[in-house]
Amino acid sequence: MSGSEWTCRLSSMHEWESPYYEPSLPVSEKSNPLTRDIDRASSGCIVRMLQACDSQMFLEEAGATYQRLMSDGVVETLMEVAKKVELILKDPRDSLVVLSGCGTSGRLAFLVTSAFNRALKELNQSPVYSYIIAGGDKALFSSQEAPEDDPKLGMLSLKEACEGKKRVLFIGISCGLSAPFVAGQLDLCLQNPQVYTPVLVGFNPTHQARDEPIPGCSFTFRSVVQRMEGLAKSQKAFLINPAVGPEAISGSSRMKGGSATKILLEVVLSAAHAAAFTHTPITQQGILQHMRAYEKTLEIPCAHNEGMSALLEAAGKSLQRGRRVCYLGWGSLGVLGLVDASECVPTFGADYEDVRGFISGGYNELKNNEGPLGPDFRISHEDFLHLVLPSLDDHDMVLLIYTQTDDVSDVEKLARRVREKTSNLHAVYHRVDGDTAATVQQDDINKLCLSSLRITWPSPASGLLQMQWELCTKLFLNALSTGAHVLKGKIYQNHMMDLQVTNSKLYCRATRLLQKLSGCPESKCEEALLKAVYKVDNLTVEITSSDISTHTHTARTRTKVVPLALVCLLTGCSLAEAELRLEQQPIVRDAVEACLS
Repeated sequence: MSGSEWTCRLSSMHEWESPYYEPSLPVSEKSNPLTRDIDRASSGCIVRMLQACDSQMFLEEAGATYQRLMSDGVVETLMEVAKKVELILKDPRDSLVVLSGCGTSGRLAFLVTSAFNRALKELNQSPVYSYIIAGGDKALFSSQEAPEDDPKLGMLSLKEACEGKKRVLFIGISCGLSAPFVAGQLDLCLQNPQVYTPVLVGFNPTHQARDEPIPGCSFTFRSVVQRMEGLAKSQKAFLINPAVGPEAISGSSRMKGGSATKILLEVVLSAAHAAAFTHTPITQQGILQHMRAYEKTLEIPCAHNEGMSALLEAAGKSLQRGRRVCYLGWGSLGVLGLVDASECVPTFGADYEDVRGFISGGYNELKNNEGPLGPDFRISHEDFLHLVLPSLDDHDMVLLIYTQTDDVSDVEKLARRVREKTSNLHAVYHRVDGDTAATVQQDDINKLCLSSLRITWPSPASGLLQMQWELCTKLFLNALSTGAHVLKGKIYQNHMMDLQVTNSKLYCRATRLLQKLSGCPESKCEEALLKAVYKVDNLTVEITSSDISTHTHTARTRTKVVPLALVCLLTGCSLAEAELRLEQQPIVRDAVEACLS
């Protein structure tokens, strides 16, 4: 990289922090200057862009604009929350720590609670962690976004989870400080301070919390936040809301928002466990040391750019051909594969079968609240072998995801079965330097794969190694699935164009996006959006008088809603003509530019 390119990149790293940069949008919804033309980038360039965006999580605090992950105020709050968890760990009777969120936030709540309850079991301690995800366990693997708009459902699920408990630390996660489901839960906590201590995790400053009315409620998300701010001074409520910068794909909080959520939750709970069980005091230095370990983790993918670019290229080709990408994972890395695959449907308008995740041991390994979820949610390697493998060929990509601590002989057996159907087999695996226990079997797996990405960690391994493996794998998978969909043509500049408009947040995002790209007034953009949702060229009074929940319910069965609306806005053509244009040119940016030329 030349000096001028580096200066330009550094400038772009901070450009979003200017008060003049997209001033009407909260940080979590702004577009990232680093990825303005990601839809025209090569696979190698996509990888570097995504890595640069991830590195923004650990930028130093710049003036007083936004607090960051390692700002003093954030670290102090993490310490105080860790002390609250420590008290529960030392005296868990009638107590609970609940982690709750929607979509990615809820999936990470599940991942983290599973890991720390497992750690307690290994210490012969009773589990104290519980997770809630809007839409129930089906939302772990699929888009269940309507419940995100239901604050009363949030309250009810929290009451049920905490029945009979006298002391609850509630950690609500909403990356944009916007989810009504979580707002309802926080409101319940504030109404019952004798039982609940609320903690909010998100990535916007408090004044950017969503202030739209919530149907059937007397509060907005922002009013809940303001009440919490008042109680934070006496440590009766806690706000953890550093800014980590705009997402690489505008609004796609599954990426940095998800990664930062995982980091913050694990830092808090790890500090609490160390204090409760090894008498390690909770200190600012300890919190910062853990944070820096994660910051170092972000450097690992940068050492594998070439291999990552090849994987991204392979996945992109599979999707371009209308074929599949399958993740076959072990342990918690397998869970991350399930999570990443599930997020492709709402983010990119992908088909459920386009990117699928499978985990060794299926639900026995997962141990989710509701157990097996029926025939539509088959997630084991056996399910893959029986239902998916027979239809695969060399155009389908299969990725093995594992570590040296997994059963490598099991990995080899599955690799051989896959290789019988497709040569398009790849592996990403983690090992500690100097560990040669499974070298022979690993060599055999490498021979079966088109490519193997070996991530070697220094020895001796730190106690945080499993969490670092997980974060690193999350970054790889997010880059892989995002980059593949970019190559397929699902992104316009750095915006999600084919997103599903299935809740109020996504409805508002779609309207704003149409405004930005068309330059038309908000009213005209919403009108075009509704025409695409209802498949009509003229809106009826019944449609225009309906509320957003009715619109988003109708939109669940629709595809290409935003691209259709944009083409109509730019050309003035009918829906039928817009559909024809998109059939002729499925890459959204090319279709739009064809309209303008």
